[in-house]
Amino acid sequence: MMSCEQVTRAAGDYIERKLRLRDRLGVLAHIAMCRGCRAYIAQFRLTMMALHSLPRPAAAPPSEDLLERFRDQSRKPDDQ
Repeated sequence: MMSCEQVTRAAGDYIERKLRLRDRLGVLAHIAMCRGCRAYIAQFRLTMMALHSLPRPAAAPPSEDLLERFRDQSRKPDDQ
């Protein structure tokens, strides 16, 4: 059976259904008997759901300094 530490390490993959069947069954067997890990998985699931529901931040426009460096690089002849 998996330890509490193994379950907490696998929690994200378990919730996102990225674990192999054997590992998923190991987590299920453990949380069936361990109230602490069951609560941890529930809290982790709620946290992930909340984070996934947030709007994605818009990309910041490039700074003028970055644009100027890009322009400088594009003006230089290829030394390759």
